[in-house]
Amino acid sequence: HLVDINRVAGLDAIEVTPGGVRVGALVRHAGLERSEETYAALPLLRQALVNVAHPAIRNRGTTVGSIAHADAAGEMPAILALTGGVVEVAGPAGPREIHWDDFFLGALETSLAAEELAVAVRFRRFAADTGTAFVEAARRHGDYAMAGVGVAVTVTDGVVSGARASFVSVTDVPSVLDLGSALVGVEPGGDAWASAVDAAAQAVHEHVEPEGDIHATAEYRRMLVTELTRRALPQAADRAVQESDHSMHSPDDGRRLPSLSSAHFSTQESEHSTGSGRTS
Repeated sequence: HLVDINRVAGLDAIEVTPGGVRVGALVRHAGLERSEETYAALPLLRQALVNVAHPAIRNRGTTVGSIAHADAAGEMPAILALTGGVVEVAGPAGPREIHWDDFFLGALETSLAAEELAVAVRFRRFAADTGTAFVEAARRHGDYAMAGVGVAVTVTDGVVSGARASFVSVTDVPSVLDLGSALVGVEPGGDAWASAVDAAAQAVHEHVEPEGDIHATAEYRRMLVTELTRRALPQAADRAVQESDHSMHSPDDGRRLPSLSSAHFSTQESEHSTGSGRTS
């Protein structure tokens, strides 16, 4: 039998909370992308979603479905990882939550039991002094990304206090790499900034384990993600500085967690260009 679940109450809800953004299983990519409340709370989501497939796909495809599909070439699994998010699950044994790094087991494989369903995901909210960037490269509009990287940079008192990255199409499962050893203590735009960014990009180069296929060789993907990291980090740092300057003049409302965040722009350096049009 074919069962239409579109009328199941609550599955189409987007909830912005002090801790993050909760997305129900029926929320379409486009609905999440267009939510102004969500954008104000976690700009990362829109910045990534504009690169998911084409508008027609985003109008029907769901964010939770993309994550449950567990394709490392998809943007949203990487975003869930970068935010330290969780998947909410329902099944005969009752509800449970699965942290992102326990959820993804392999290519197209998750820790969901056969009788369980993913009913929502929660993306963690970030500190006000964090900036983000997400960059991917595809051979043409609508293709899966050959490589992609999301970065999150926190700036405190004018210097980097934290940085991390997650990846698209260069690992078997979503992966997060701490870039703090290369960037912490460095002033964005200062004399040591360029060399620090190079060191962070080199760390990414050594971390990823891409596989070659008809679209790109493994070495080409590795080169791409290294260069994309060099592009993304300055973008994220600039946004972090802007956030830090803003927070100095605005009272902290206490709604954001002291962590790291990420935003997404394409290799064409446009936050609103699409980079991978598929079915997820």
